[in-house]
Amino acid sequence: MNFLESVPAIRRVDTDRDTLFAVDVVGHVTPADAENLFGLLEAAYALHAKIDVLVRMVDHEGVDWAEVSDETVKQGTAHALEHVRRCAAVGKPDWVPYAQGFFAAPLPFELRHFEAQDEADAWRWLGARPVERR
Repeated sequence: MNFLESVPAIRRVDTDRDTLFAVDVVGHVTPADAENLFGLLEAAYALHAKIDVLVRMVDHEGVDWAEVSDETVKQGTAHALEHVRRCAAVGKPDWVPYAQGFFAAPLPFELRHFEAQDEADAWRWLGARPVERR
């Protein structure tokens, strides 16, 4: 399969709240997937000064962070610190400790991990729910 045939690892999840950005991270995340994620977040930030984020890990197989532009990561980090209020991480791996070490302490936003079987608790914590695409 070539890159034009591959399925993106970052998949947007529709929600019942405009200020909630939700995605599934499926399989292996390539540098192009990471760039796409940062672009989607930038679009959300352009619409709303503050957002909540839900990241649902589905059969996660890692990320090629070394191949993602340093500028993209730096800018993405700065914008997350400015715009994110709450972030729920659902599933494995639990990347919350990594994220807490990545950002300056203390974090200016709430970050919580939920096991996959507790996903409904994550949605309640964020005051939202997923909606089916029509």
